Amino acid sequence: MKTPRTHRAPLTLLAVILSFSLILTALLASAPPAAAGTFSFSTGDPDGLIGTLSRVPAAGQIQTETADDFILTEPTLITQATFTGLLPSGAPVSSITNVEVEVYRVFPNDSANPPSGNVPTRDNSPADKEVDSATRDSSNGSLTFDPVLVNSSFAVGNSVVNGINKSPNQLTGGEGPVTGAEVTITVTFNPPILLPADHYFFRPEVFSTSGDFLWLSAGTPVAPDLQSWIRNDNLAPDWLRIGTDITGQGPFNASFSLSGETDADADGVPDSLDQCADTPADAVVNANGCSIDQLVPCEGPISGGTWKNHGQYVSAVAHVSKTFRRQGLISGRERGHIVSTAARSDCGKKAKGPHGHGHGHH
Repeated sequence: MKTPRTHRAPLTLLAVILSFSLILTALLASAPPAAAGTFSFSTGDPDGLIGTLSRVPAAGQIQTETADDFILTEPTLITQATFTGLLPSGAPVSSITNVEVEVYRVFPNDSANPPSGNVPTRDNSPADKEVDSATRDSSNGSLTFDPVLVNSSFAVGNSVVNGINKSPNQLTGGEGPVTGAEVTITVTFNPPILLPADHYFFRPEVFSTSGDFLWLSAGTPVAPDLQSWIRNDNLAPDWLRIGTDITGQGPFNASFSLSGETDADADGVPDSLDQCADTPADAVVNANGCSIDQLVPCEGPISGGTWKNHGQYVSAVAHVSKTFRRQGLISGRERGHIVSTAARSDCGKKAKGPHGHGHGHH
């Protein structure tokens, strides 16, 4: 038997929605955010040992990538990075017109395995392919960059630009000393890069109208350290260890730092702003880190108690999903599906006898 519908007058429905809105607003305002933790990582300042090409290629050039590793112990939103390198002597920082950042996991993740055998080893190298969701590029507005001249004349004892060869010809010794303009570049990611706990490689590339950008080595390895690796289009998807395979001078690290904040439930909202902990994976959330299910639980209002009836629950879902739609978080079609699913659920209905239906989530 169908339950007779209760028809509310428009003013009564408006009062219900307004009351729910006030309760929700008050609860969110008073809810303490999740315990926040800042994230920072740094390999330190340049040590003057080596500079290695990391270049966004111009027409007719081959791409060359240098990468160095870092570790995340929990899900993290990385908001900024800095890295230091050399431009040709006399080149202004204004000659830098494009910066791209990629993140790689550690081989054999995201890689063909077994590898080609074109390099001495792939153990502890960057993967073949980058983490797609972590790529940021100034050309599409997903990062902004601020280059600062640190030293107009900075010298390194060795360099690797072109001598990136397949085995058995990988040990070239490098291409000798270089002096240039030392530049530190700060990049801000928009949106931040969200990564789960894991071991990664950071790879920045720079395009300068004045010539090559050489990423400088640093003297502060952070254990467990996987050292700097390099590759170009002729070697890809493989990588070579700069210090061990190419120069024979021992492992190097690259000068860079990362900063951000932990995101325990990996919903894209930093813990300091997240008012809904343990959001399910892939749930759409608002700026407070809350999904529709968390704002309108099947069990009852988040202010406490239970739903008065099924209609109150469906009205609350309709109201919150309308807000999500207005904020561009979901489409009109998705909102319609959410509301119709709520209407078909048992949320807010009273159980019928000892074997009555339980409440079902939307």
